[in-house]
Amino acid sequence: MWWSRRFVLGAGLAALTGCGFTPVYGPGGGGAALRGAIRVADPDTDFEFAFVREFEARLGLPEAHRYELTYVVRTEEVELAIDGSNNITRFNIEGDLTWSLMPVGSDTAKLTGVESSFTSYSATGSTISTLESERDAEQRLARILADKVVTRLLSQAADL
Repeated sequence: MWWSRRFVLGAGLAALTGCGFTPVYGPGGGGAALRGAIRVADPDTDFEFAFVREFEARLGLPEAHRYELTYVVRTEEVELAIDGSNNITRFNIEGDLTWSLMPVGSDTAKLTGVESSFTSYSATGSTISTLESERDAEQRLARILADKVVTRLLSQAADL
């Protein structure tokens, strides 16, 4: 039985090798070329600051940047649950991030995209705990959107 698992694993690796698959951070991958090469537009809000922080945690601080990432964030709070006293007890924070990656000094985008996601938080505790829950949900949403942008950039790094 163990030999069949090894066979399947070996066949899968052979198939990936045959199709031209290269790991993003491996030899010939595009991930290393983007590390420290992207300067993200300056943030104006707490949410944008969290997005930039998470983005730079994944691709590094811009050292000798060759690209600039501009973005527009839209968030919306949606009421989800209402208890018997007509109090809202749960919220979704939905977010869309429209982004463009441009070479330094150019007005033409090399890559563009729109990333969307949501997070939720509970409003059943005290005012302070509800505000902290909301802030935490916003931080999670910023992390999710940063992950999505970085994933898209890494998957299309060969096109840059």
